[in-house]
Amino acid sequence: MKVLNLQCAHRHEFEGWFGSEDDFVSQLARGLVTCPLCGDGHIDKKLSAPRLNLRSGRQGNDDAVSTGAVVAMSNHTTNPELAALQARMLKALREVVTQTEDVGERFADEARAMHSGETERRNIRGQASPQEALAMLEEGIEVIALPMLPAVKETLQ
Repeated sequence: MKVLNLQCAHRHEFEGWFGSEDDFVSQLARGLVTCPLCGDGHIDKKLSAPRLNLRSGRQGNDDAVSTGAVVAMSNHTTNPELAALQARMLKALREVVTQTEDVGERFADEARAMHSGETERRNIRGQASPQEALAMLEEGIEVIALPMLPAVKETLQ
């Protein structure tokens, strides 16, 4: 298993675990390696100290190990304050996701129906254009735009 320190074009740092260097190069070329924070596909390898992931004491056939990538945010970010801010932001966004109903493209219609009393009030999230969000605000409907980062829907290791 090869553990690489990676960085996207937005300078988010994370780890990628690959079966080999060839697996990394192949997955990168096919667009399968993206930043877990922002989804950016422009990924660079950073210098890192070698780390061995030995399977001593593990039973089973080592050939059966998957060569897919496992990605995790790195604890080795060069700016600890930025890393802490990213972690707090992800935690807050995940809480929003777990405590709201995803109504998708119907967001504006659902928000207006709740505002007018046609349907019961509940916590919802979904998609709306910037123009539609502005129109809802002008109508007195409280909405807030949040980035839906890829990492928000996944558990990072």
